[in-house]
Amino acid sequence: MNTLIGGRFVVPDVVATHFHIKEGDLVADFGAGSGFFLKTLSKSVGETGRVFACEIQKQLVEKIGELSRLQGLMNVHPLWCDLEEENGIKIGNGELDAAILVNTLFLIEEKEIAIKEIARTIRAGGNFFVIDWTESFSGMGPQPGHVITAETATALLESNGFVFEREFPAGDHHYGLAFKRV
Repeated sequence: MNTLIGGRFVVPDVVATHFHIKEGDLVADFGAGSGFFLKTLSKSVGETGRVFACEIQKQLVEKIGELSRLQGLMNVHPLWCDLEEENGIKIGNGELDAAILVNTLFLIEEKEIAIKEIARTIRAGGNFFVIDWTESFSGMGPQPGHVITAETATALLESNGFVFEREFPAGDHHYGLAFKRV
């Protein structure tokens, strides 16, 4: 998933230019995994901003904490979260300026609950960026029957407090969708 061959896969520094994150913003990476986007997000929010690295796997939360310390990313805060549980994200209502969900939507079983829970944390007018696989590709990403299309993702978000704004390039095998919180 982190392969950067010829720009065919998601490249954080390139994709994040579409997020329009500003110095001082509060941002969450939901399903942060091993922290693929954290360095880029940390740089975007600057010293006065904060990045919450939200992950359900406790060993990854610890790994992200260690990685952040080693890289001097003092504005990154690893956070254990369960997106599929009401109040499973330990971030206040309307606290975030922006959030990202990268290669995670297809993994979530309770999508409706997760999107409502994410929506709860984003302020009115805040941004939500979803990047996911357009296909099952050479054994990477989701199995063919688990791919969530951009149309399905858009319908899910629009029915849960978001307005579709635009699509953006996210790599040869991914779509990027930008939403605004109502």
